[in-house]
Amino acid sequence: MSLFAANRNYRLLFSATAVSNLGDGISALAFPWLATLITRDPLLIAAVAAATRLPWLLFSLPAGVITDRMDRQRLMVGADVLRTVLTMGVIGLILSAPPMPLANDAAEALSLIIGLCAAAFLLGSAEVLRDNAAQTALPSVVDKQDLERANGQLWSIEQIMGQFVGPPVAGLLIALAVPAPFLVDAATFGVAAFLVWQIAMMPRVRVHTVDGFWSQLREGAVWMQGQPLILRLALMLGVLNFVIMMSATMLVLLSQEIMGLDAAGHGFLLTAGAAGGVFGGMVGPRLVRRFGAQACVLGALAIFPLPFVILALTSNAWLAGCALFLEMASGITWNVVTVSLRQRLIPDALLGRVNSIYRFFGWGSIPLGALFAGFLVTTLEGDIGREAALRTPYVFGAIVCVGLALYGALRLRLPRT
Repeated sequence: MSLFAANRNYRLLFSATAVSNLGDGISALAFPWLATLITRDPLLIAAVAAATRLPWLLFSLPAGVITDRMDRQRLMVGADVLRTVLTMGVIGLILSAPPMPLANDAAEALSLIIGLCAAAFLLGSAEVLRDNAAQTALPSVVDKQDLERANGQLWSIEQIMGQFVGPPVAGLLIALAVPAPFLVDAATFGVAAFLVWQIAMMPRVRVHTVDGFWSQLREGAVWMQGQPLILRLALMLGVLNFVIMMSATMLVLLSQEIMGLDAAGHGFLLTAGAAGGVFGGMVGPRLVRRFGAQACVLGALAIFPLPFVILALTSNAWLAGCALFLEMASGITWNVVTVSLRQRLIPDALLGRVNSIYRFFGWGSIPLGALFAGFLVTTLEGDIGREAALRTPYVFGAIVCVGLALYGALRLRLPRT
């Protein structure tokens, strides 16, 4: 019997993941597209992307302590309810603004971008708590021998809903009305909260922990310090996410100005990445069983430079879609291996804290990548032209990924699963 059919709690978690990631996929297009309706300044557009991910840098560590101290199910529900309320606030911001696209009014644009950044930051803060709790809760929903399969299915549905379905839906909704995608987004978070509330979590084994925030955080840090493989993977993920966010931040301008795509076209472009994510999520666990974790991670690292090379050179949307497919397929294969490894190795009592430290290094670089991309394009476009400047982040990313692939071949040694 399949895991989905046999485990009601997993079905509920899977369904909640699907619904909430539909909302994430809608906002993944709607937020940057809304920013381009307000301004064409790459640095301001990058600021919106950075604001969404800045909480991973600021709040990952306290989120881990909170996750281990509190009921993980309640945290997930509360975070989704909060995201519902915050998304309704974005709708209010849009309705109070002048008609879009905005006229050439720098002061009005800056005011709206600041409001959008504030909303994105708060939504990202709720996401930090929600995602850390969800990932640490999975071992309480499925048996350890099912972790690769469950993670593969969850990563796949995240890609299907978050990038395969969500962005095209967002493009169509934006064409209907600018606030429409955010209204649907708010509804998905509400449904996800209800589904998570229905899960009957396995009881956690309570163990004695030291008192005090910093003492508890130090417990997780000491454990991670004694696991050089986990620390090395976290740092490598940080570098990968830095350059991937550079790529993602400028993609909305590359799509509009060089490929000539509208909102719906850009949404369909992102579905190519989702297809790669689905492929990685479904095939990744099979590849791990056949070839082992070591070969799969090194294979993913070897593929990573290619999408950046393609995006640095092409103006063709179809080739860009192939690049996104490769990027996501290799990225999800990496995730299937490394997330399952962490869930298997880290003691449950420390899982939230160690996971948050891992994400601090691995995800904290994301807002820095977004800001660096905006700064790089803004700085270079006066000297080398707009198009060449928009392509520069992809050249930089390709070089960095080649270095990571070489480093991985020399230094990574993963245990057999």
